[in-house]
Amino acid sequence: MARSNEVYDLSDAEKRDLINLIQQGKSLPEKYRFILFADKSEVELVWNGKSRDVCTSVLPFQTLEHVDEPRKNAKSQEEIGFDSGGRQEKGWTNKLIWGDNKLILSSLKSGALRQQIEAAGGLKLIYIDPPFDVGADFSMDIEIGDEVFHKEPNLLEQIAYRDTWGKGSDSFISMIYERLVLMRDLLSRDGSIYVHCDWRVSPYIRCVLDEVFGSDMYRNEIIWVRTNAHNMKASGYTRSNDTIHFVSKSENYTFNEEFRPYGEAQMSRYKEDENGRLYTGRDLTFSTRSPSRQFKWRGTQPPDHRSWGASKDQLEKWWSEGRILTKKDGTPRLDGYRVYLDETKGTPVTATWDDIGRVANTSDERLDYPTQKPEALVERIMKVSSNPGDLVADLFCGSGTTAAVAERLGRKWLTSDLGKFSIHTTRKRLIISQRRLKAEGKPFRAFEVLNLGRYERQAYLNVGGRLSGAAKQSAIDKKEREFRSLILRAYKAKPLEGAGFFHGTNGNRYVAIGPINLPVGRLFVEEVIVECRKLGATRADILAFEFEMGLFPAVLDEAKAKGIEIVSKYIPKDVFDKRAVDRGQVVFHDISYIQATPKYDKKRDRRVQIVLEDFSVYYSQGAMEEAIGGLKEGKSTVVCEAGKLIKVSKDKDGVVTKETLTKKWTDWVDYWAVDFDYHSKKEIIRVSRAHKDSALALPTATTSGKKGKAREGEGEQTYLTDDLAYEEQWTGGYIFENEWQSFRTRKDRDLELTTAWHDYPEAGSYVVAVKVIDIFGNDTMTLLPVRVG
Repeated sequence: MARSNEVYDLSDAEKRDLINLIQQGKSLPEKYRFILFADKSEVELVWNGKSRDVCTSVLPFQTLEHVDEPRKNAKSQEEIGFDSGGRQEKGWTNKLIWGDNKLILSSLKSGALRQQIEAAGGLKLIYIDPPFDVGADFSMDIEIGDEVFHKEPNLLEQIAYRDTWGKGSDSFISMIYERLVLMRDLLSRDGSIYVHCDWRVSPYIRCVLDEVFGSDMYRNEIIWVRTNAHNMKASGYTRSNDTIHFVSKSENYTFNEEFRPYGEAQMSRYKEDENGRLYTGRDLTFSTRSPSRQFKWRGTQPPDHRSWGASKDQLEKWWSEGRILTKKDGTPRLDGYRVYLDETKGTPVTATWDDIGRVANTSDERLDYPTQKPEALVERIMKVSSNPGDLVADLFCGSGTTAAVAERLGRKWLTSDLGKFSIHTTRKRLIISQRRLKAEGKPFRAFEVLNLGRYERQAYLNVGGRLSGAAKQSAIDKKEREFRSLILRAYKAKPLEGAGFFHGTNGNRYVAIGPINLPVGRLFVEEVIVECRKLGATRADILAFEFEMGLFPAVLDEAKAKGIEIVSKYIPKDVFDKRAVDRGQVVFHDISYIQATPKYDKKRDRRVQIVLEDFSVYYSQGAMEEAIGGLKEGKSTVVCEAGKLIKVSKDKDGVVTKETLTKKWTDWVDYWAVDFDYHSKKEIIRVSRAHKDSALALPTATTSGKKGKAREGEGEQTYLTDDLAYEEQWTGGYIFENEWQSFRTRKDRDLELTTAWHDYPEAGSYVVAVKVIDIFGNDTMTLLPVRVG
């Protein structure tokens, strides 16, 4: 803001210089910022591209799945193979959100979910472990049978994480600054945030935190000694620690002091009494001189520079309780206050944490996830800065450690990640946590898997502004054309001129792009067939974000019977990022097929179980020729091509051999789940009545009468208030309620292919949904009609 007194200390030469620079449209030298503009900060972090603008998009969340683990692990003989089911829907439902955390945070801050967050007591704690390692390897090993496949991160993950460093530290700071501002605004007044980083970015993050929260809100720089120094020759000190920055939103924040067990040196001071209890002596004096405490007691007197630490009456009380240790002559020892080990809490935890190691290779909690942090680390943070029942969050959740610890400690949780493999890893981890807590008779919460899905795509087409009628429709049409052009470029297809049905060609194949906001259905495929016959074409590709469930493979077989080969492919999220398209490496995956059948109980007419009979998947990672060309003699690698995993080996003579690893269709299945009554729960979203026509990007929260005031420390902004009017709308879809599931873990590679028996409450027709997630985290769902009774 400009200085209020409008008096500027400028020479005539400086004024002329300023006028010339402004007329030429050039940037002003940095010195003028402090002369012309008022600024609270005398010291400020400045980086290339710095902007105080943050994302304000507000999108509804799409509920993909609801998980409330109902399975019984131990069944009586009568119940073997039977699933009794169960629900837990009271209060807060935990959230696992897939997507860009910038959009997620913006939508949480000012969207309908904000009311749920506030009703849950507000967000008390955030722990984040952002991608701070510029050279990090985000790939991972996936077990398939007896072999290991090295999975590379998808292009969107690579761009989001590695290109965070595309312009060096400037781009990282820009990324983390915007997200920290949104996190600050989402935190409750008494909330705290912990930011985990290493030596590369710690100085930058400290400066950004000071700017966002204020330097007086900085609480601690925690040093986590994650590993011991290796006995190796080095040119500098071994880096064996990370830094965790601890900041509160206000002076009123939760801090529960934690203690750690005594070390070996401290334990050596303890002795065993006649009852076997360990004790030690502590000083009975203070290091100050007080005349009233300089008395002689039972033959012992403090030295001149010290005083008794208690009154004579208190000392006598301790004597009568046997708390005073004595010398050989029976007089009290100055260090003679008897303290028992079982009465102490231990040593207060300092800001140096050297008692928690990294996740060991043999640890039960190890998931082989590249950025996994130990549960003990997050547990300490959570116990110190939150209480049971509090809501905690992790916006870079990785393998789901924060959610797993929160579930075990009785906290509510909200986590998100950009990577779908992260979401899948976390989902399995949380189901295991639910099972464990259930077996121990402890409470647990349901959780739901969310994303921005189709609403994110709709936001891309949102034109905003004050356009209406024909002008607005024209702007939308233009955006749709640009979007389709981007998709065609990503698919390496040539656009077709004119207003025909097909949008482009790829070699000798026509390309049709499905609706952006709706799934491709049978009518669309039939129209593709009709248009192909008109043009005399025999090959066509359909690109879509979503396909109707149950559409394949029957509709493709019908097309083949008419002499037309149709290939259907999913449009990946990568196309939203122009950088991904410019690289020319966007991968469009073929659809996968699920074959499952219901099995009826002949004795009980309302009892059904589902059998998974087949799953076919098409996936490619890396070109075979490139793999062979880069392979050294005597080495081997694994390539995924056209739905098959192939081990490529090159012997010492340079002879190449290929071996197919995926010998069974089950090798592709990592997880599958069933909803026995899919149409029982409609997907409902809540949108502001003031914006129900667009239901997309609410610039700020609008109230029915009064405006929400910005909380102290948040700056000028608007946030949700209780009287914000919302309207519930059915999306036309349904929520997958996870009632049964089987999946592989690191230790247990077995997969059940038949569900437990499920009893329906009433006779009638039902729709069963079967979801399969493959070893790369891609999910496919199909619907089965069943009739019971």
